[in-house]
Amino acid sequence: MGLSLDFGTPVNTALLVYILYSVQKIIFPPLPNLAPKSVPTEFKDGYSWMPKSHPPTLLYQTYTPKTLVKYDGKDGGRILLAINGMVFDVTAGRNFYGPDGMYGNFAGRDASRGMAKQSFALEMLTPIDQPLDKLEDLDQEEIENMRGWIEHFSNKYVICGKLVENDAV
Repeated sequence: MGLSLDFGTPVNTALLVYILYSVQKIIFPPLPNLAPKSVPTEFKDGYSWMPKSHPPTLLYQTYTPKTLVKYDGKDGGRILLAINGMVFDVTAGRNFYGPDGMYGNFAGRDASRGMAKQSFALEMLTPIDQPLDKLEDLDQEEIENMRGWIEHFSNKYVICGKLVENDAV
């Protein structure tokens, strides 16, 4: 009843060699024959392994209302806005937060009160030469609105800094 291998016959030997060769081809398939000229060595118009340039680097910084106002997206620059002390780089959403966007008045400003109250009116913005809005008069629903916006922005945009009082830096 034991299993015995009889290699004595030429047919068995030929079948064993064929099976081993087939298994070897499945386990170790041949490598594609790549000519050295087909491997990209420089960037051209099409797809390449190397990007055109390194993406711009963002540093986490401390901003004041006076330093934040420069980042309003005018002249094609970066667009930043702050909510509850967190500064977000919303440049990727230029159509919304840029100078001509529907939320453009928040660019370069503290948008906390406007986001909390779901109002995009100019009177929601604190003048940049005044202290930061403490938001003490907000009710629980408005605070939850603001937290929802913070969560939305945190998942969509880069947090690039914190907002502090003008005299804190």
